[in-house]
Amino acid sequence: MQLLHPAIFCSIKNELISRPKSLQFPLLPKPYRARSLNCPILNLLCHETQHEDDYTTNKSSISISESQIDHTTGEELSSELSNRYIQRLCEVGNVDKAMDFLSKMEALGFHLSYVSYTALLTALASVGRTSEAEAVFQEMVSSGFQPRQKVYNILLKGFLRRGLLKAADRVLESMNDIGVWKNRETYEILLGYYVGAGRLNDSWEVVAEMRKDGFEPNSFVYSRIIELYRDNGMWKKATNLVAEIRENGVCLDKKIFNSIIDTFGKSGELEDALQVFDKMLQEGITPDITSWNSLIRWHCKHGDLANALVLFDKMLTQGLYPDPSIFITIISRLGEQGKWDIVKKTFEHLKDEGHRQSEIIYAALVDIYGQHGKFEDAEECISTLKLEGVPLSARTFCVLANAYAQQGLCEQTVKVLQLMEREGIEPNLIMLNVLINAFGIAGRHLEALSVYEHIKESGASPDVVTYTTLMKALIRAKEFDKVPVIYREMEAIGCSPDRKARELLQNAMMVLQRRH
Repeated sequence: MQLLHPAIFCSIKNELISRPKSLQFPLLPKPYRARSLNCPILNLLCHETQHEDDYTTNKSSISISESQIDHTTGEELSSELSNRYIQRLCEVGNVDKAMDFLSKMEALGFHLSYVSYTALLTALASVGRTSEAEAVFQEMVSSGFQPRQKVYNILLKGFLRRGLLKAADRVLESMNDIGVWKNRETYEILLGYYVGAGRLNDSWEVVAEMRKDGFEPNSFVYSRIIELYRDNGMWKKATNLVAEIRENGVCLDKKIFNSIIDTFGKSGELEDALQVFDKMLQEGITPDITSWNSLIRWHCKHGDLANALVLFDKMLTQGLYPDPSIFITIISRLGEQGKWDIVKKTFEHLKDEGHRQSEIIYAALVDIYGQHGKFEDAEECISTLKLEGVPLSARTFCVLANAYAQQGLCEQTVKVLQLMEREGIEPNLIMLNVLINAFGIAGRHLEALSVYEHIKESGASPDVVTYTTLMKALIRAKEFDKVPVIYREMEAIGCSPDRKARELLQNAMMVLQRRH
């Protein structure tokens, strides 16, 4: 991405922003196939295998030498060798090269094996390329293979991860049509999604069907059910469930204990959460960072900062590193109460311990200080960090910019961007999204649109945060008619709208309908 020159902001106010053109919805893309076969197969296989990333050295490797393949015709390249190569590329996450090589295999008359299809589907689904995964699955079936449970579970997990319920339903229908039974993993995938989406009835139906098929709930299932109670404020039912867990002979492991602690904490039953924590210790189960984080977070949320700090100190004595979000929660509360001496003491303790993620802690401190006006000027903040010996990174600049953006301080946000460029750090998409947000909060939607246009012109791909932030800025500026246009652009480039984006669109459409 090219650097965003500071001069762009001098002329933004006087610049007229054209409304983006509406784009048609694209057809479901087929798996990418490289058409050119000019690159010799020998070079492709030998070069890429020898120069694979270091992290693959411990995995099974493929050695393809020049003696195995003719330099010009590739006649010695076999279907088996090609399949092994595809599997290796998928194993190391090189999906683009795997898809590229697949077209070359087909041009030579070679076909994927069942194992290769499975590997390719796993790789595509893991990176969210679900439309390609679905197309590869159809090719697999057309080739005469009958997918087994593992393949269906791969697709199901990939579709649900992106919220593609209709595609997930097609997977389940296909399983029923050819007589492939759901296994425990299938049910756990479904339950994990429904609980995460807060779909109470669907979650219970999955548990009931699971039991009907002979799969009794295990630790994973029970912890998910407890989370369901937690999210619906049903903490008493979570308590009653403990008796059922014991009756069924399921061990109360760390996962279940953590779920119960979190349920009590969210409901404000802090004493009960601490009692469960003590019970966990009595049974010889060592609390992990999730246990401590949950206790500290909910004590902070419910205003018991004193006990939150006690728990925080105990966690540090156990040698556990705090979740950055927990640190932010604590110092936010301290900042609200003006207890900057305790903030500094806690921060210095963490720094002296030499924790690996000290940069994240610095970023958190910058964020809180910035939001509470401790750094009135961005340049002053950066200078202070330099004196402390903090390595400046894109993360630090983005956090500082966001602190100013939350207050609608556009000039200071832009200044952070300029300082970032001065340090030789290229502004990334996160920084530009923050800039859109700053202009949006300040009611300067034309500048926000200009940053959005710059992102597209620089060759970068806007993400869902870009679009939702821009849509929010347009709604704040009462430019409701532009919101559906931006939403369609998001869908047209293949960026899946999240719940926030759908809510913003709905709000804008309601206003437009009232106008007409």
